[in-house]
Amino acid sequence: MHATSYTLPKPVGKLLGLLPAYPGSFFFVTGLNLALSKNLASDVRAMLLGKKLRLCVTDAQLVFDFEWRNERFTACQNKGEADLTISASAHDFVLLARREEDPDTLFFSRRLAMEGDTELGLLVKNTIDAIELPVFNLEQLKPANVLARMKARLASH
Repeated sequence: MHATSYTLPKPVGKLLGLLPAYPGSFFFVTGLNLALSKNLASDVRAMLLGKKLRLCVTDAQLVFDFEWRNERFTACQNKGEADLTISASAHDFVLLARREEDPDTLFFSRRLAMEGDTELGLLVKNTIDAIELPVFNLEQLKPANVLARMKARLASH
C-alpha cells in the first residue's frame, strides 16, 4: 500500500529520546489495555504471563517496556533484555494501528523488526491480526474534536 515510510526528523527524535521511559510506558499500556486486554483469549493470556515486551519507536527514540500481569498489561522498568522486542518507525506503527499496512509486509520490507522469542512474536502478531479492533483515527485526537466530545458528554449529564 505505502511504498515509502515517513520518518521523524533526527532532531525531533533526539528530543523525544530525552523523555523518561517509564511515564511513556504507563500511557502506552493504558491505551493497550483499553484496546486489547478484554479481547485476549485465556491461552494468549497464559502465554504472555511473565513475559517482558518492548516496543521501540526507532525514529522517535522511544522505548516502551511492559508485561502481562494481573489480567492486564503493566508498565515496567526493564533494565535487561526483553523476551520480545518489536521495532518500527512511528509512521509504520500508525499504519499498523490504522490497518493500512499489515505486519508481514512491513516485516519483509525490513520496516518492522521482531527480536527475541520467535514463538511469542508469532503469538502477538496472530493475536492482533485476529482481533477486530476499530481503526485508529488520528482525527479523533485533534484538540477541537476532543473538546467537542467533552462538551457533548457534559451536555448529556
